[in-house]
Amino acid sequence: MIHHVQLACPPGSEGLSRAFYVGILGLTELTKPAALAARGGCWFQGYGAELHLGVEDDFRPARKAHPALLRPDLDTLAARLSAAGYPVTWGDDELPGLRRFHTHDAHGNRLEFLTPTA
Repeated sequence: MIHHVQLACPPGSEGLSRAFYVGILGLTELTKPAALAARGGCWFQGYGAELHLGVEDDFRPARKAHPALLRPDLDTLAARLSAAGYPVTWGDDELPGLRRFHTHDAHGNRLEFLTPTA
């Protein structure tokens, strides 16, 4: 079982991370332990997943590697992302039994969202 997935973000971008992961995705921000909080970044959880955004001085977004998160509200989430200006690219039937789409977070990191089909 995976405890969390970490993505990178540029220095000073915690506000953008919060706006995206809490404001758009509806995740809850976690309080980082004091020893780690000084490093910057932020942690989020929801829908059975925990995501950590860690600061990288030489930040480059992950364009191929990505977490794939299960969401029961796939269509609602896709509409919310699109309305906020985050393009959504739907997958085809490559993964039997799953509907899915990709988008990018506020930093350009690739994200995948999936839901099982009936």
